[in-house]
Amino acid sequence: MDDNGLEARLGAALDLARTVDGHVLCLQATPHEIDLPGDFFGTEAAEIVVRLQEGAAALRQKIEPRLAAQDVAWSWEVDERSAAEALVEHSRLNDLVVMGNCDPASGNPSGLPAAVGTRAHTPILLVPSDTVGFDCTAPALVAWDGSPEACRALRSAVPLLEHSKAVTLAWVSGERGKRLERSMEEAAAYLARHGVRCQMVELPCEGGRVAQVLRDATVDFGAGWMVMGAFGEQRLRELMRGGVTQALFEQPPVPILARH
Repeated sequence: MDDNGLEARLGAALDLARTVDGHVLCLQATPHEIDLPGDFFGTEAAEIVVRLQEGAAALRQKIEPRLAAQDVAWSWEVDERSAAEALVEHSRLNDLVVMGNCDPASGNPSGLPAAVGTRAHTPILLVPSDTVGFDCTAPALVAWDGSPEACRALRSAVPLLEHSKAVTLAWVSGERGKRLERSMEEAAAYLARHGVRCQMVELPCEGGRVAQVLRDATVDFGAGWMVMGAFGEQRLRELMRGGVTQALFEQPPVPILARH
């Protein structure tokens, strides 16, 4: 959709593809049917669908010439399902889903990253709307809590971490009831086997504001992007009441590579 975050998403995807010699698939979800409460005859819904399709066609005409001028392999696909359903399905045979954090219509934090991130078969890269490009060589902050989700995110991030000039493995200590299932030393050893050197740091947390501690850490360590596990074993409670993942997804300080 043509929204305030489009340029950020497109720029990040193109920069990533250049770095890893990849392919950019532009997925345009344009449902042909929608349900509106009270629209018994479907007249209003039909009009909205027409406007959506016209807007989608205009966007494609606007973006495709720009893509053709890039030094990156790309393709464009239109899917009649909802955005969440289309992204989850296409994640099966793609390496990364690049997404924004804001709802195109309202500008408020979007629920789409959570809907896709908890069901996708690949990591997502959440790109703030004010991001200009994506530099894999920038320092990276890896948020570590030893969980299965953090392990999966770390493994998924290795091909990009190999390009980073400085990797910081950070554990936020002091979370009530939180114990590391896998230590930072184990994570650092895994990275080392892939030729990625990192520094390990412990970040004290008071008052349970883990998300803010991580935001501050991106500034302290000059991180250009972050890696984290998303929505752990208590994901339903986090989705309903809010948590670290949701707080960072709503206000990402830098692009975040996340995996459930």
